[in-house]
Amino acid sequence: MDAFTAGLLQRIRTTESDLSRARDEGDDFLVEVEQGELDDLRRLAAEHGVQVGASCA
Repeated sequence: MDAFTAGLLQRIRTTESDLSRARDEGDDFLVEVEQGELDDLRRLAAEHGVQVGASCA
């Protein structure tokens, strides 16, 4: 796995964790921010042929 792929998958995992925490805390604004970031990262992964595993779904 190259550095780009590894970094992208790590960012996706981190963003998913941040999104989950924001939901748990009831922070609607942060949920929107994190969801937007996650959508962008998943789009970037798809554009570059990076398979996002089940843990990143």
